[in-house]
Amino acid sequence: MFIKTDVTVRAEVEAMVARTVDRFGRLDGAVNNAGITPGPFTPAAEIPDEHWFSTIDTNLHAVFMGMKFEIPAILASGGGSIVNISSMYGLIGGDIGNAAYVTSKWGVIGLTKTAAIDYGQAGLRINAVCPGYCHSEMVDPYVEAMPDLFETIIDRHSAMKRLGESQEVADVISWLLSDQSSFISGAAIPVQGGDVTRLY
Repeated sequence: MFIKTDVTVRAEVEAMVARTVDRFGRLDGAVNNAGITPGPFTPAAEIPDEHWFSTIDTNLHAVFMGMKFEIPAILASGGGSIVNISSMYGLIGGDIGNAAYVTSKWGVIGLTKTAAIDYGQAGLRINAVCPGYCHSEMVDPYVEAMPDLFETIIDRHSAMKRLGESQEVADVISWLLSDQSSFISGAAIPVQGGDVTRLY
């Protein structure tokens, strides 16, 4: 079932969760995956206010709003799992002039870890997935427009020296939603082809 939702609007998020429970009778898991970037290569003090607020609103506040309504529904079903999508930039500082995006993704991890503590004893696991550069509607236009630059970026950020595939991220999400990860909560799992620390 598809429910068109603006995740920055509280009433729409509440209605999305309510319609899901009405249709299926319960909610066992959820993935909070909406995200935007206002564009890279902008030093922090030069980010326009509107870009800052729109990024935080979509990437962080919307995750909180989703969880606000998902958590009671999942608890009413006896427990389950929530996966929030952060980024490798939730684990490291931004090196491409993307402070608003980085701040929002660090916030997602902090929210995830704290909520996991809040609800762990109630049978609700909450984790974050932190993708690196992967083929997506967000990344591919930049790759096509600046292929030489992205070759450098990928070499800098992935030990495998390649872009990830969306299915590789989806597989980790599916695992975290499943009982196979039953003793994992509050984790921030990088999916970026491995760290690059080599000097050669």
